[in-house]
Amino acid sequence: MTITLFPRLAWRVAIFAFLLFACSNSPLHAQTVVVMVNGEPVTSFDIEQRTRLIQISTRKTPTRQQVIDELIDEKLKIREAKKYGVNPTSSDIDQSYASMGTRMRMSPEQLTKSLASQGVRPDTIKARLKADLVWGSLVRGRFKDSLLVNDRDVNEALKSSGDDQQKAEGFEYQMRPVVLIVPRGAAPSAMESRRKEADSLRERVQSCAEAAQLFKAMQNATIRDTVVKSSADLPPPLRDLLDKTPIGHLTPPEITRQGVEMVAVCGKKATSVDTPKKKEIREKMFLEKYEKKSKAYLEEIRKSAMIEYRQGGTGKKGE
Repeated sequence: MTITLFPRLAWRVAIFAFLLFACSNSPLHAQTVVVMVNGEPVTSFDIEQRTRLIQISTRKTPTRQQVIDELIDEKLKIREAKKYGVNPTSSDIDQSYASMGTRMRMSPEQLTKSLASQGVRPDTIKARLKADLVWGSLVRGRFKDSLLVNDRDVNEALKSSGDDQQKAEGFEYQMRPVVLIVPRGAAPSAMESRRKEADSLRERVQSCAEAAQLFKAMQNATIRDTVVKSSADLPPPLRDLLDKTPIGHLTPPEITRQGVEMVAVCGKKATSVDTPKKKEIREKMFLEKYEKKSKAYLEEIRKSAMIEYRQGGTGKKGE
């Protein structure tokens, strides 16, 4: 019986030894803990991944300590946000990741593939997105009152900027979007035909009432309800387009996914409530306040954090 069992036992021991060796040499187990942040590890793999991400996004190579500091800050931000109930779900992070891909004209799958080709895992960029998301919400929520920019400060900054009165003026536009629908997958000739039709309609329409009557009666066309927008809420190209279009007329046709779109300009009046220049100044002043408060808050959290550098770390032990 002993002679029969021994070969089986030896074989099992050999398999266990092989698996142990294989696991100990895998990338996961080859990682070393470089820093402990309130009991959470920052590994050599984290540092390697973040370094590659920064190189891709900035075309610059950061120092090892710069990368370590960024990873420490992110762990502190996420931990602090959790204390106040700011904890986004995985779907929130995935949505932020997808939005990043959209800005780069890529689907989430294409973005993941692009990152992988450069040696970066999607979790690396999602970790940064999560930290940015929770920290922005936390700082804006906790210090909302102190971040407010009042109109008096904006007006004083506007006067001291030296800009002429024209740049300080804004307008309120009343518009009705119009769409000449072109089905998806239609031949290019169909789109071109509708564009020519739009050009013809621009010459005919002389008022918003006429535009409403005309487009409501047309097939495969629609005119939407009136939209009121301040020039401060519109991008400069669209503001210029609206300024050049007489009241009651249509803006030049634009090709979109839905078909050919135009805007009927129904009204335009000057306003000083908020203008593009005022909005620019307000956003700049808010950003300055936010960055100052964010920096001070993070420094405060760092002072009370347990940050321990291990083997391979470049900082001092404890902070």
